[in-house]
Amino acid sequence: MSGAVIRPLPTIAGTRIAGTGHYRPERVVTNDDLANTLDTNDEWIRSRVGIVERHFANDTETVVWMGAQAGAHAIADAGLTPADIDTVIVATCTMPSQIPHASTQVAAELGIEAPGSFDVNGACAGFCYGMALASHAIKAGTSRNVLVVGSERMTDWVNPADRGNAIIFGDGAGAAVIVGSAVDEIGPVAWGSSEKLTSTIHVKDRESFVYQEGQSVFRWATTAIAPVAIRAAELAGVALADIDVLITHQANLRIIESIAKKIKAAGARDDLVVATDIQTTGNTSSASIPISLDRMRAAGTVKSGDLILSVGYGAGLTYAALVYRCP
Repeated sequence: MSGAVIRPLPTIAGTRIAGTGHYRPERVVTNDDLANTLDTNDEWIRSRVGIVERHFANDTETVVWMGAQAGAHAIADAGLTPADIDTVIVATCTMPSQIPHASTQVAAELGIEAPGSFDVNGACAGFCYGMALASHAIKAGTSRNVLVVGSERMTDWVNPADRGNAIIFGDGAGAAVIVGSAVDEIGPVAWGSSEKLTSTIHVKDRESFVYQEGQSVFRWATTAIAPVAIRAAELAGVALADIDVLITHQANLRIIESIAKKIKAAGARDDLVVATDIQTTGNTSSASIPISLDRMRAAGTVKSGDLILSVGYGAGLTYAALVYRCP
């Protein structure tokens, strides 16, 4: 038996977000537009989920293409070029087929040569899973600069005649570039799943649309998710009072408000900024957190150096939360 010792790679002390980007399809669909084909109205939708409008992709705005647009913006924002990216992670649950996976195709669109690439299907928690995996890969020494993308075409998987789901979901992509740092600016991830609730959100087979037990998911999200976010702050060693911004998965405005209320009751400041991009983007699954982050940066709602707490949750049922500093 050989006595050779496997040599570990040099490790990196910390990681940070270097840049962000997003893409929302050109077509805007208002509540009144939906009322033309569904038994619904603007007031009913706003009161139920808080959405005013959402974006629907056209035939050319694919999961891969939208992901590449968001990724290009994030790479440029980080002051890097595609040649600097050595790993691509795409969080998605709406690819039209599973092979080939989205990440290699996104890399090809961007001109990134020979990257490590893989997809993550954590549904609406996918982007937080992707961020954590990127951070782990860099700290382990296997990656230097990682592009993490959340991209979804939810409208491909939603029955347009299903009033409960058709009013909620939209399409889009968001991205972030994760790089090494002397000081850690991305905290440990708090992740897990509620394996006994897998049937509450599912797609039965290739010929089916997404099914969701709305009330069950609502009860779960409004009771189980705030503690996950609080746990992420604890793992990062920061007090809730230190958190400047809360960016949750944009599932439903009532859920967002419930989570924020519980986090404030646990010690967060009254002036905690809470993302509500759901109102004009809709529920874009794994894309919702990075879209919110990039749009809030552009609007000045979140500033460089702000401490952000993000929590994603959705089908699986899976969840993941982490604390990070705004680039």
